[in-house]
Amino acid sequence: MISYTDSEDHAARTAATRAVITDFARLFYLERDIRTAFETFVAPGYIQHNPGIPDGRDAAVAALTPMFSDPDFHADLKRVLADGDYGVIHLHGYRGDQRGGAVMDLYRVDGGKIVEHWDIIQPIPETARNDHPLL
Repeated sequence: MISYTDSEDHAARTAATRAVITDFARLFYLERDIRTAFETFVAPGYIQHNPGIPDGRDAAVAALTPMFSDPDFHADLKRVLADGDYGVIHLHGYRGDQRGGAVMDLYRVDGGKIVEHWDIIQPIPETARNDHPLL
């Protein structure tokens, strides 16, 4: 069982994290304004756990801008979750008419800025044993 020592503080941190992650998601995934999203909501010393992208805000902008600038690429947001200093964005990323993948981006927020990121990316299979795979 999880026990929070100060539930009011936890609720306030959760609300602040949700606001940061929601505003970041709007700029980054929906408006595709990668640079503004990262300069506004991400700390310069951003820690990146995706092994294909170096640490740092500028490295993330350089790596992600080409993909998100492609008009054939789509990121359909499914949900935003927050708990304390952590926020999760669940989305369906795809290019054109491809199946694409289910993505979970996990962010840690500190001092009103995103300071750390993990992601899990799973391709959408051609067939599934149920009617609701991944999304």
